[in-house]
Amino acid sequence: MDGTVTLKRSLTLHEGYEVFTVHAWDANGKKHTVSIRVEYVDHLKGHQMDTVMNISSKMKPHFDDMILTFPKSSTGLKRAKRGWVIPPVNIPENSRGPFPMKLVQIKSDFALETQMVYSITGEGADQDPKGIFTIERLTGNLYVTQPLKREKKASYRLIVHATGLGVNIAEKPMEIVISVIDQNDNKPVFTQNPFNAKRGWVIPPVNIPENSRGPFPMKLVQIKSDFALETQMVYSITGEGADQDPKGIFTIERLSGNLMVTQPLDREKKASYRLVAHATGLGVNIAEKPMDIVIIVSDQNDNKPVFTQNPFNGSVHEAAEIGYEFMTVTATDADDPNEYNGIVSYAIVSQEPQLPKTNMFEINNSTGIIRVRELGMDRKQWPRYTLLIEAADMNGYGLSTNGTAVITVTDDSDKEPHFEQTSVRQITNNAK
Repeated sequence: MDGTVTLKRSLTLHEGYEVFTVHAWDANGKKHTVSIRVEYVDHLKGHQMDTVMNISSKMKPHFDDMILTFPKSSTGLKRAKRGWVIPPVNIPENSRGPFPMKLVQIKSDFALETQMVYSITGEGADQDPKGIFTIERLTGNLYVTQPLKREKKASYRLIVHATGLGVNIAEKPMEIVISVIDQNDNKPVFTQNPFNAKRGWVIPPVNIPENSRGPFPMKLVQIKSDFALETQMVYSITGEGADQDPKGIFTIERLSGNLMVTQPLDREKKASYRLVAHATGLGVNIAEKPMDIVIIVSDQNDNKPVFTQNPFNGSVHEAAEIGYEFMTVTATDADDPNEYNGIVSYAIVSQEPQLPKTNMFEINNSTGIIRVRELGMDRKQWPRYTLLIEAADMNGYGLSTNGTAVITVTDDSDKEPHFEQTSVRQITNNAK
């Protein structure tokens, strides 16, 4: 709540850094966004250096120290093909420059051996809108040449190329996504002005947070007819929660039109109610056309995730490659799946045994897919692993529950024996 960023669990910075964004909303509902880059700093002169966190100030990105490095190819049981996995580069729209403004530096490992030449293709480079992005051919510095407008284009997809200068060396092309971060620079615009329409009631849904503590009955809104300026109107309601099940949840004061809720609501039992309001003149022949009122029950984070089973059982071959996916754990949350309250994130809390390494497996925090993270599994020494899995809502920062994944390590001896059919010749001795 105070803006402090903390490390929730042990983290390996495979690329040497991690980039993410933090959003905040002020009292007026205005959204503010900053980019954060966390990098590891080695011990220096015997003194321990803390993790460095570079935070953009007033939406001005700090790109000067960002380097995207071509990964080294791997051999053996590791991923054989070369690949680049990098986060999008975020640029706030309407930046004031100065231009050209450096975004990031592209660098190849081959640069340690020879001079590399860098180039870019794609949207904003050699494709329309052309010339927005450029790259210095020898340094790899990627630049933006002008302010960007998210409402015109929200993202750009570039391809970066690196080839040796005068030698037959070339990196596999890498894709970079440039995301333009929205600023509040547009006012709402009416679809027409003036609006000409026949007399009617058009009101937005009435929102009620679930589990409200009252006091009850609690006023929600006042219904009022224009005819009330001429005569006393009488108000009534029908529909769900009024004269239909579940009855008695909503009432209306017949003369004032005050709509009331009589008890706490539970979104998981019923997420919305549709009422019809009626208004008639008291003692005169006047009646409004009935009006629909939708009551929306706003979700609160009052339900923990629940694993669909416990434990989860899976198996993996001891020679499986890094990145091999072999099982999935799943959890559900009764809260609104369209809100953070109902979005479940997964994490591995512990591994037993912690051999030969403490983090032999990793989990996709969104899907629950478990994959191999390290090599060295040995069925004879460690035939089974038990993982303690945490499922937490609010994208990993809310209510949580723990479950277990049991992983059986297999090898070739676990295959069923296969006998080949052979012919047997019976030899008999005939006595002479």
